[in-house]
Amino acid sequence: MSSERGAVPEPAQEDKELVKRMLAGEEHAFEEFFGDQFPRLYRFALVRTRQDADAAEEVVQAALCKAISALKSWRGEAGLFTWLCTFCRHEISGYYRRHQAQPQPMGLIEDSPLARASLESLAAQADRGRDDEERRSEVARLVQATLDDLPARYGDALEWKYIHGFSVEEIAARLKVRPKAAESLLTRARQAFREAFTTVTGSRT
Repeated sequence: MSSERGAVPEPAQEDKELVKRMLAGEEHAFEEFFGDQFPRLYRFALVRTRQDADAAEEVVQAALCKAISALKSWRGEAGLFTWLCTFCRHEISGYYRRHQAQPQPMGLIEDSPLARASLESLAAQADRGRDDEERRSEVARLVQATLDDLPARYGDALEWKYIHGFSVEEIAARLKVRPKAAESLLTRARQAFREAFTTVTGSRT
């Protein structure tokens, strides 16, 4: 973790400290946990439940409840959000089983070979004249999947800035850092997004 005042803490260490506080029964830690993780997991679930807001909320609530019950088993080998996503995927699978429906195909960033094959196919289909709305929908899903795969603070900062329109000062307040540190994080986040998106699409952003 950087010792520079106002610098963004390392996510892994921050996650460990948060979980330690939760296991100690600190109420504010639970509020922080839900405040940070629910929106990200909701975003994760929404693109995997065919944009069904009610379904996404249902699976995220169930996933978080089960994850909290198993919190002692998290040792930090995987990132906290990555660990939570395993619970979310399980709940999404259960949702589709209960409704006897086929899951929303995602793969994408989570399965790199499939991602590349899917995106190559997308590019070829686009050249053959797919309508603009369908292509925009595909690109939106790819952008969302790329955000999911970024480090937690990168994905959050980019969503706050470019989806919700928050100012750098507002992002800094949410991250509890100085605006200069938030600007630096946004720069790194944009670069990470550009590299990740270019890798899977072969296109420049």
